[in-house]
Amino acid sequence: MKMNKEYKKFEFFDVTADVGYKAYGNTLEHAFENAALAMFEVMTDTSEVKPRIQKKIEIMSEDEYALLYDWLSEFLVILDSEFLVFSKFKVKIEKENDGYVLKGIACGEEFDPSIHESRAEVKAVTFHLMEINNENPFMVKVILDI
Repeated sequence: MKMNKEYKKFEFFDVTADVGYKAYGNTLEHAFENAALAMFEVMTDTSEVKPRIQKKIEIMSEDEYALLYDWLSEFLVILDSEFLVFSKFKVKIEKENDGYVLKGIACGEEFDPSIHESRAEVKAVTFHLMEINNENPFMVKVILDI
């Protein structure tokens, strides 16, 4: 499946008792950005989330799978502790001797139930059936525990 500049950011698929999705991009970084967007779309309507607050995130992990898991899990910690939801993401991934480093910026705002729709509560990111395709189109597959 070849993708031009315009592509589907993500798509959901059926998983018993959980939520699964595939996120796409022209680079692995774009796929990670869209994976975060898809996760927040599970929780709320991201089109209603304004980029008022910018949060810098830096993660080191031993491989790309752990990096994806840690990237998404970091947002669950931020949501639980600071009540922030995000709709815009920028990611840079670099390979280092002992693994990978992700430097990211997420833009969003504090969750406001009078503005933001409350959808499913995401309990955790899982490694179950996780996939990463490093060819264009880049794709990451994620299962969320809800």
